[in-house]
Amino acid sequence: MVQRHKPSRVVSLLDPGSEFPDLGPVYAKKHLRLEFHDVHLPLLTHALPTPAHFDQFLRFIQEWDPADALLIHCQAGIGRSPATAFIAACIHNPHTAERHIAIQLRQACSLVRPNENWIRIADYAMKRQGRMFDAIWQTGRNLPFPQVKEGEAFQIPSIFPV
Repeated sequence: MVQRHKPSRVVSLLDPGSEFPDLGPVYAKKHLRLEFHDVHLPLLTHALPTPAHFDQFLRFIQEWDPADALLIHCQAGIGRSPATAFIAACIHNPHTAERHIAIQLRQACSLVRPNENWIRIADYAMKRQGRMFDAIWQTGRNLPFPQVKEGEAFQIPSIFPV
């Protein structure tokens, strides 16, 4: 994906202790590595996303020009990376309804199940008063969890018309 799309920045979201891809010196300061599990309920054996993760992500994404490609990936491409793409779109489109962005995400890939913990943290930090979480919840309500092939690539716009 890096070779094909030549993104200006890359976000990797993997389990703690996982080996992150080495993207070479070109991405030395353009590759954010975040470690937390893709769980929707707190488990003693799993690391949840934290406000500190969000602060790191926010600093990183604010340096990104949405006119350039951004590559976001996790292990399966179902939970953490779709949530992160949604969060990035919300950050760079403050005047676009969160539900509109969530619908675009669902249309791009119906298999996504954005990580709810990650969405809640971003929603709170961005003072969206639950709108981000509600948009993800409402657009995904009653979706069965499909048996899917992991790692299906998809894309959403970086900028939405107001």
